[in-house]
Amino acid sequence: MMKVGSSSSRVLLLLLTLWAAGSNAQLSVCGKAPLNTRSDTRIVGGQSAAAGAWPWQARLEIQGGLCGGSLISSQWVLSAAHCFKSTSTSGVTVSLGLQSLASSANLVSRGAKQIIVHPDYNSNTNDNDVALVQLSAAVTFTNYVRPVCLAADGSVFPSGLDCWVTGWGTLREGGSTSQTLQEVDVPIVSNSDCSPSYSSLTNNMLCAGLSSGGKDSCQGDSGGPLVTKNGTVWVQAGVVSFGTGCAQPGFPGVYTRISNYQTWINSQVSGEQPGYVSFQGAASAARPLAASLLAVPTLCLALLLS
Repeated sequence: MMKVGSSSSRVLLLLLTLWAAGSNAQLSVCGKAPLNTRSDTRIVGGQSAAAGAWPWQARLEIQGGLCGGSLISSQWVLSAAHCFKSTSTSGVTVSLGLQSLASSANLVSRGAKQIIVHPDYNSNTNDNDVALVQLSAAVTFTNYVRPVCLAADGSVFPSGLDCWVTGWGTLREGGSTSQTLQEVDVPIVSNSDCSPSYSSLTNNMLCAGLSSGGKDSCQGDSGGPLVTKNGTVWVQAGVVSFGTGCAQPGFPGVYTRISNYQTWINSQVSGEQPGYVSFQGAASAARPLAASLLAVPTLCLALLLS
């Protein structure tokens, strides 16, 4: 019995060590953008992003349509459910490392191996507007292509918190899509302040924008990331979901609240799990969470407007 127990303990210790090491793999790279110089800068309207500023940004061309997404591991991209009329991978192209359609210097392109739409997505209310795209082949991380950290379950994004949204969508409501990746900073709007504008708002959503309008995501930005910086790490708080028009006064943009989907994401993603960070407000320090603590290891955009 002593021999069996000792051997079992050593095996258990080895498994736990491998488990923790594998699940922490994304935390060493996620949310770090070496070429991003943003600190607390605030801009009016939107502007073109510098090459490599948002290395997790994905451009999704879906059977003639355009959406955004974010790289969360070497094989998976996070996006919005409403971007996909079906889960067919035909005609789906994912572009990473792209800053301008005029240059393919850092471009990494992949097809889609699998598309997973949240089973409880409601197209009428936009609740659970989240989807995952498995790439046709893994990508290698560089300064221009690397994953974002995701907000862990229980994260708190207080009203007024400065966030950034990025994308390739139209620069104004009804306008043409951008030829360069756009970025804009927008403050979080509490759900209590946002709900008068949207009767279908749920706890699975969060809002961001100015009461006076002028900054927002727009058509073609759907599925893209809303991120905020915590120390030296960028954390994705939301996925571009819906809104009334673009940058209209009194109607902030609505985003899928990513922290509510950690369990679902981990249950669907094969290979290395994404890196998660518990965000507890503007003044908190980043607290990385090993995916192994919460799942079985297998191991704010375009914007706008001037």
